[in-house]
Amino acid sequence: MKKTLGWFMLALMAPVCLAQETPAEEGDAAPVEDLPFLGTGSRLNWVTEGEGALGSWATIKIPEGMGFLNGADTATLMSMYGNLPDSYEGALSTEALDWTVIFQFSEEGYVKDDEKDDLDADEILKTLKEGQDLANAERKKMGFDTLVIERWAVEPKYNESTNNLEWGTVILSGDGSRTVNYETRLLGREGYMNVTLLCDPEDLDGLMSEYQALLASYAYVPGKTYGEYEKGDKLASYGLTALIAGGAAYGAVKTGLLGTILVFFKKLWYVVVAAIAAVWKGIKRFFGRITGTEG
Repeated sequence: MKKTLGWFMLALMAPVCLAQETPAEEGDAAPVEDLPFLGTGSRLNWVTEGEGALGSWATIKIPEGMGFLNGADTATLMSMYGNLPDSYEGALSTEALDWTVIFQFSEEGYVKDDEKDDLDADEILKTLKEGQDLANAERKKMGFDTLVIERWAVEPKYNESTNNLEWGTVILSGDGSRTVNYETRLLGREGYMNVTLLCDPEDLDGLMSEYQALLASYAYVPGKTYGEYEKGDKLASYGLTALIAGGAAYGAVKTGLLGTILVFFKKLWYVVVAAIAAVWKGIKRFFGRITGTEG
């Protein structure tokens, strides 16, 4: 039976969590026949050969048997499945959408990799689990199932030769189904590309070689590669641990920039769900474990 992916986010102080589900009600999402890129009458402009442009940041080759969507069509696809509006650089998927790769760029500045030998998987996972309670409270308000991070599928690791940070989590949905979010951060001169592989847990091992081959064709455009950093370029206010545990919100807590937090909450990964005091309290509790200032 053909699998169909619906992507919903685990919002507020947790990484994007795009869970595999079928649409809840007819009319709320696109008919299945509108989704495969080789189907007739598709509402999406799937490109099946050549090279895909990921915004103005990078390019990626389109593998045989897969289809590429530009940023606008990726946003349409995500909206079909009930996600809040946001911007994307693109997506790659198999015809049946049984595994899909989503691309979003974060223009946060150059991320130093000096934490590459100090990634504490146990502490990061504990922090992520603590942060999902507020996210699930908001999901319930929006009528979505809860999404719970069960365990690592792959513990965080950094590839110094390619400047890629990778990890995978097993996600449990409220209906009992499981999926894997395999996350990659491709570091660049002005920020990083967020790459999420969506698949069933049992398919992850078998997909790894194909997924890594796909990413091998990813290339930043000239002038935007990690190795082209120059003194004076914008620096991100956080490091590798924060890319797993919360990105810009983590850096804002460290620097005390509440305004940065509120701006960042407008992005896909985060949603403002409470009054300022309550949000601030939750942020401090969530990130205190990583910074060593939990009180």
